[in-house]
Amino acid sequence: MPDLLSILAERGLLHDATPQLGERLARGPITAYVGFDPTADSLHVGNLVPVMVLHWIQQQGGTPIALVGGGTAQVGDPSGKRSERPMLPLEQIDANAAAIGAQLGRFLSFEGSNAARLQNNADWLRPLRLMEFLRDTGKHFTVNYMLQKDSVQSRMDSGISFTEFAYMLVQAYDYHHLFRTGGCELQVGGSDQWGNITAGIELIARREQAQTHGLVSPLLTTATGAKFGKSEDGNIWLDPRKTSPYKFYQFWLNTDDRDVEQFLKIFTDLPVPEVAALVAQHSANPGKREAQRGLATWMTRHVHGEEVLAGVLQASDILFGAGEIRSATALALGTVAHEVTSVGIERTQLESGYAIVDALVATGLASSKSDARRGIQGNGYSVNGEKLSAERTLGTADLLAGRFIVLQKGKKHYAMIDAG
Repeated sequence: MPDLLSILAERGLLHDATPQLGERLARGPITAYVGFDPTADSLHVGNLVPVMVLHWIQQQGGTPIALVGGGTAQVGDPSGKRSERPMLPLEQIDANAAAIGAQLGRFLSFEGSNAARLQNNADWLRPLRLMEFLRDTGKHFTVNYMLQKDSVQSRMDSGISFTEFAYMLVQAYDYHHLFRTGGCELQVGGSDQWGNITAGIELIARREQAQTHGLVSPLLTTATGAKFGKSEDGNIWLDPRKTSPYKFYQFWLNTDDRDVEQFLKIFTDLPVPEVAALVAQHSANPGKREAQRGLATWMTRHVHGEEVLAGVLQASDILFGAGEIRSATALALGTVAHEVTSVGIERTQLESGYAIVDALVATGLASSKSDARRGIQGNGYSVNGEKLSAERTLGTADLLAGRFIVLQKGKKHYAMIDAG
């Protein structure tokens, strides 16, 4: 069986690790943690890189700890930031932490002999007294040591507050606490976390005379050089209220050919030979985008579930002109309604008859009633996938799944009437 470091390296998840980690892993499974910053009420796809490292650690018999930073969020990590982030109210931090914890269960198992553990550092950091912290943690670090860290150096010109300057000590305290209370011997993060991780290793060595370890993954960029995980609308979130499942699926489906193999290895647990087979299929017929479809399907299923995935796939077929509208499920139609202009009406309007020209104008598919009539005469519109041959009214008999009417202009422009 391949060892953990070989698996991570083969899948592009290993950037650097402390020298003795391989020797420690050879002695048996390890307990490892990753910290998640609850500055938002959802993880985004970039957070999934360290999550997948924890996944593989658990697959190899190790115990993952997902640490939500309800305490450290009150300080703010300067790593990779050009300026100090605004402080959130405690109530918002706690709500964000709860939402993030629920999302982590989609990738880690919280059952079994090596069940993942979900913890919140607010439990020990908020009651911590300043004098105790300075005595037990601060005395082990010199200012010169802290100034050498990239997270501090990168902010010296623009300015760094004492609060952010001390952040690495707070994160080091976390590692020491998890080592002492839970036997944690490995901290995982992105490569920008190396300085914070090594500070924790140093603190444990000084206070416990014990050796612990660190492992970091690369910070991902796309083949174009852009930061991974962004779209025109901003971050790609795991929360369906922030990024719809349809847009989530399309994000992965639109992966650049040059990135798809790397992303399949990093973000899925498909065996590497299966990844190679998907990439080979794609190379033989790039237009079918088999590798991207495999990636988008796997990610959407694991983040949003099988039922939502089915709705997304059916909605995609409809919007790209390959699906049968009348047989679409309510979930698929609801997905389409979320992605196109959707106009809500009362059922009584349909019961008394809703003029199609009014519907076309209301949804923006026509600029005026006369424009709508010209389009109808030219067979330019469809209702529920069937061409409009003459002006008519819409009624309850037109409702699909008891709620929706799908209007279409040409091949690519859709709108919905929603009587829900």
